[in-house]
Amino acid sequence: MSIPTITPKQLDELYRSGKKITLIDVRTPTEYREAHVAFAINIPLDKLDVSKVRAHSNGADGDPVYLICRSGSRSRQGCEKLLQAGMKSVITVEGGTQAWIDAGLPVIRGKKAISLERQVRIAAGSLVLLGTILGWLVHPAFLALSAFVGAGLIFAGVTDTCGMAMLLAKMPWNQVSGSCSASSTPSDATGPSPTPANPVATTDTTCTG
Repeated sequence: MSIPTITPKQLDELYRSGKKITLIDVRTPTEYREAHVAFAINIPLDKLDVSKVRAHSNGADGDPVYLICRSGSRSRQGCEKLLQAGMKSVITVEGGTQAWIDAGLPVIRGKKAISLERQVRIAAGSLVLLGTILGWLVHPAFLALSAFVGAGLIFAGVTDTCGMAMLLAKMPWNQVSGSCSASSTPSDATGPSPTPANPVATTDTTCTG
């Protein structure tokens, strides 16, 4: 399925022009809290659905909805999910939040977190190492664990869908406890100061806890 893309600079220019933008960040709450685009709304990929997107929409019916993640993979999955559910116009931000930061555009920063991609690498590497050690010291059958993880990584690479990532996203350490509040002028923004022409689009939702 071909998903339209937009570069961070192009999206920033649209925002600064005063156009109403609906930008959904599909990362985990802890990743979002660490650094996110000021006007992005956090709806994790595993909780993403059309009703939630429409409830947070800043544009008119038919306006495109933009999705962003860390590097682009999860936002493409989110676009596919919304298209299959009946949405007509969804666009992924090319390169994700990392590309946005690399372009020198402003973000809201909070408590640091380990990205989901890094968690997958850590978990997969640990399971492969564990299976190898147990296969060597206990019983060769444990090598099947390493083989299973390797097969899962191959599947993830071919399909761009990672079951381990979806499982880790639901873990307690990837959630944010506490309350959420709206702030129109976040004090911890980094990068050039945005000058939006549309007050609706400036509202940012941040979580504490």
